Amino acid sequence: MSFTQGSLSNLKEQVNIVDVIGRAVQLQRKGGRYTGLCPFHKEKTASFSVNEQMQMYYCFGCHASGDVIEFVRKFYNLEFNEAVEKIASEYGIQMEETSHRGENLDIYYKINQEAARFFYKGFTEGPNKGYAYMKKRGITPEILKKFGIGYADEGWDTLYKHLKSLGFEEKAMMELGLVAESKGKYYDKFRNRVMFPIINTSGKVIGFGGRAIDKDDNPKYLNSPESKVFRKKNNLYGLNLSRNDVSKEGYIILVEGYMDVIGLYQAGIHNVGASLGTALTEAQAKMIKRYANKVVLSYDADNAGIQAALRGMDILKGEGCNVSVMHVTDGKDPDEFIKKEGKQSFLNLVANAKDYGEYKINHSIKGLNMDDHRDRIEAIKRIAMVLKTLSPAEQGEYADKASKDYNLSKMALLDQMNDKTSGGKDVANERRGRGSPEGDEDIREEITLIEADIIRLITKNEGYIPRVEENQDILTTDTAKNIYDAIARDISGEGTLDINRVIDALDEPEKGVLITTLNKVIISGDEEKVFQDCLRRVRLRKLIAESAMIDKILQTEDYREEDIEKLLQRKMELQEIINKERTGDAN
Repeated sequence: MSFTQGSLSNLKEQVNIVDVIGRAVQLQRKGGRYTGLCPFHKEKTASFSVNEQMQMYYCFGCHASGDVIEFVRKFYNLEFNEAVEKIASEYGIQMEETSHRGENLDIYYKINQEAARFFYKGFTEGPNKGYAYMKKRGITPEILKKFGIGYADEGWDTLYKHLKSLGFEEKAMMELGLVAESKGKYYDKFRNRVMFPIINTSGKVIGFGGRAIDKDDNPKYLNSPESKVFRKKNNLYGLNLSRNDVSKEGYIILVEGYMDVIGLYQAGIHNVGASLGTALTEAQAKMIKRYANKVVLSYDADNAGIQAALRGMDILKGEGCNVSVMHVTDGKDPDEFIKKEGKQSFLNLVANAKDYGEYKINHSIKGLNMDDHRDRIEAIKRIAMVLKTLSPAEQGEYADKASKDYNLSKMALLDQMNDKTSGGKDVANERRGRGSPEGDEDIREEITLIEADIIRLITKNEGYIPRVEENQDILTTDTAKNIYDAIARDISGEGTLDINRVIDALDEPEKGVLITTLNKVIISGDEEKVFQDCLRRVRLRKLIAESAMIDKILQTEDYREEDIEKLLQRKMELQEIINKERTGDAN
């Protein structure tokens, strides 16, 4: 589901950001803006500012910024569409949805919702195998209700008949994996199973997991198939309940199964979620990153669990998460462990979880005899391969730790790591290409101070747009160029600049840069003087770059004496020009 740009613009026009934020933050008026304590980081002195005229907010402490939708999304931990729906509902604003090629996805959500109610009714009304099983597992009625646990009875078509009586079509039931067909007859896919409804962060039932109760029933877990409303790779079980706790605690504990989530939640550990029977995906990692940067993987200690942890670590680190791994002792899963040992014992395991580098190094040398010189050489090679996947800061730290833990030469580890014949360059490039923090910095580069001034200037005075076009070297970053192009297109299309329309047209990183620039950069006084100062700073930047290049040439190249004299003479000329131009900071 998505909304038309027209209805989004209408929403922003009808809703006053001061009113919305004022419900969550105590604001005080100061001149043309409102200030208060930032809700996104702890502070004692107010640095949070709301600009009523521009309908935007900005924090000078943590640099959070955005419009009314962004505030609601971030403050209440919602997705974009959820934030829009919340505002629209509270203010009675009708939103217009974009076309989905004639598909009405609501019908699928309604069928799943009715199925969840049917299963829950079967679970709670009268004795049944499902309730007996969950009671035996020690789950309280309050938690069973909170997670909406249900029971699919042993009948062949009880759910089918119920859904049919409500007027739903067989085709949609089959697409959702609730019903199947054989020889012209329809029957229920889930029978004699405890039912775990899978609910997305919008509160909609998107699928089910059914656990067999009788030992002879296979498979042990039967899950809904992929459908128009259910994509396993895009969702996490339990996150609809735990996301606020994840944000509050600053990390999420990621487990393997439904019962692990429920068991930890019942024990008071609410910052928990589970992948849906598949290896962790980039989409799930991105979802996690919205709520916390830190992830603790709590997978089984068997080979399958270890391999899943190794894969998951790479995915999460690739998205910029701080990831560590813990394995529950004695072969128990988290649900069993916490019931026997208690909450604090589990949290102790969390506190001692091995982070990315330590876990991968430990695993890489598993099975080697460190008293055997041949295995010690092999250990150095394997650890070096792990070090190559880390950032430069991490490499030194973990090389030092490994040398102490395993009595290995740190110098040998670093030399092996830097050995180009072992493929270090390719591995490092692969790490950056997967989206490590270093790679993200390359992709999402910030604009220069000159570009910030120029962007703020052309949003204030549209007459400078063609003059920037004539001096294209004033913009050097892709981000600034894309923002400029969006502004120029908006002017050419409508004749007057609509800054909210420009913001809506930009991609997320560029949108944030523009909003920050509008809030933080102030253009006062003579606009022409500001523009000329920007041109001067561009000239100064070029002169300084040329001078630095001459320094580099003189240090690294072998030139004849007369050529060196020419270079030195040019450097002196440049320094004289730079001194004349330098009336402000170079950029």
